[in-house]
Amino acid sequence: MAVILLDNLTKEQRHKAMQNIHSKDTSIEVVLRKAIWAKGYRYRKNYNELPGKPDIALLKYKIAIFCDGEFFHGKDWEVLKPQLERGKNGEYWISKISRNRMRDDEVNKKLLFLGWTVIRFWGNEITKDPEKCIRVVEETIFEQEMMTDDVEL
Repeated sequence: MAVILLDNLTKEQRHKAMQNIHSKDTSIEVVLRKAIWAKGYRYRKNYNELPGKPDIALLKYKIAIFCDGEFFHGKDWEVLKPQLERGKNGEYWISKISRNRMRDDEVNKKLLFLGWTVIRFWGNEITKDPEKCIRVVEETIFEQEMMTDDVEL
């Protein structure tokens, strides 16, 4: 699956498009949140008391969920990076996405150290099969409950 990075927009059009990208309440987050809520799980959104402000935090189970966009979080980085090198403003994008990837790793480590389980979904995973994502969340909840039951015994 090759990603072709051609920019058909003017500099002003690209600027306006980039301004409309938000870090909260993205369409993929909303889809996943609604599905989680419909299953009866309660959560905090963009929970700023945890590193990385998880998009969804299931406090009861100590599960932090992130909904990552493929481009900005560098999905298939080995394929994307060479394409960016050939494109406009490649240095900027490589630097930005590399920093995002490093930050994601740091956040994962901090949360794990605090005893949280981290789940990261790609946007396409959520869009194409939200039920599969819910199954991952429910399996993680089940595992958390099993570990809690083992500790109580």
